[in-house]
Amino acid sequence: MMICQHFLIEPTKEQEEKLFYTLYLCRKLYNYSLEQRIKHYKEYGKGLTYEDQQNMLPKYKKEHPEYKLVQSQILQDVLKRLDRAYKNFFEGRAKYPKFKDKYHYTSITLPQCEAKRNFGKEGYVYIKNVGHIKIKPHRDFDPTKVKTINIKYHAGKWYINLSVEMDVGEKEIASIGEKAIGIDKGINSIAATSDGELYLNPKWLQKAEKKLKRIQRQLSKKKKGSNNREKQKKRLAKLHEKVANQRKDYLHKISYKIVKSNHIICVEDLQVKNMMKNHKLAKSIANAGWGMLDKYLQYKAEREGKIFIKVNPAYTSQRCSKCGKIVEKDLSVRVHKCECGLEIDRDINAAINILHEGLRQSGITA
Repeated sequence: MMICQHFLIEPTKEQEEKLFYTLYLCRKLYNYSLEQRIKHYKEYGKGLTYEDQQNMLPKYKKEHPEYKLVQSQILQDVLKRLDRAYKNFFEGRAKYPKFKDKYHYTSITLPQCEAKRNFGKEGYVYIKNVGHIKIKPHRDFDPTKVKTINIKYHAGKWYINLSVEMDVGEKEIASIGEKAIGIDKGINSIAATSDGELYLNPKWLQKAEKKLKRIQRQLSKKKKGSNNREKQKKRLAKLHEKVANQRKDYLHKISYKIVKSNHIICVEDLQVKNMMKNHKLAKSIANAGWGMLDKYLQYKAEREGKIFIKVNPAYTSQRCSKCGKIVEKDLSVRVHKCECGLEIDRDINAAINILHEGLRQSGITA
């Protein structure tokens, strides 16, 4: 299993200049390659493939000697990104690929990169023609299992994302006595558990919205291309980053607590992307971070050798967890009441149903 580990890096001023120049050259190649595909289709009625453009790369590098400063694997990834953009377009997942400006091409990716860390000390990542860049690791990682790295510039800071391969042994079927939990995701409570705990939604985005709107208004009044406009863009990006970091920190704490205390973790298998198409709920769903919570729970569970199960959410909110009867109710009704006498928070009722279904899928009786 591949997981992504995210760290801050601190390039020197000279290294930062080289990284910015690398981003510039990558963006230039991306836009050239996109233009090449458009032109080829107009002339011949068919598009270029990744393999076609990869075969053209040596000639392009010969005509543009400045590309000798960039690793071939980084340039190959530029072509792969463009190819993915086309595939996403043809499969209906995205709009037609656009030309990139400096605000929309902010990262480089390369495999087989040297990344090291001594526990308790600063690590580094080595990039050819850039040098050894200092990593600020807040947790340990195994450099022998790093498969690819992505270096990104965001809100005035540089980050590294390490794709690390985790060894997951065979999952042993748990005995009935081992701790299991069901989790229902919601808007008011990010997560409700089958053991009766509610993790409330702090609504970071809503709290920052007033400030975000003010900065956005100030940005719209700044002259395009001016230094003041650039400064205002950074202020806006930093505030968005703060909200995102608050969300990540909270979800990491929730997922750590749940995984540490349970052997089997059952969650509802929600199609978050489809649900985001509902404009009335999209902001609340994005702010709650449902997809992110599942991701954190899954990789932590597999890292710890625990069992992670996704359950079909159909009728989990409507079915009584005590007698199994369907009790229909709309979203405004927050308490589940059944003729059998059960009266319970609707999200906790759903979490219990999710637990029962997850145990059934595992062949374990609840």
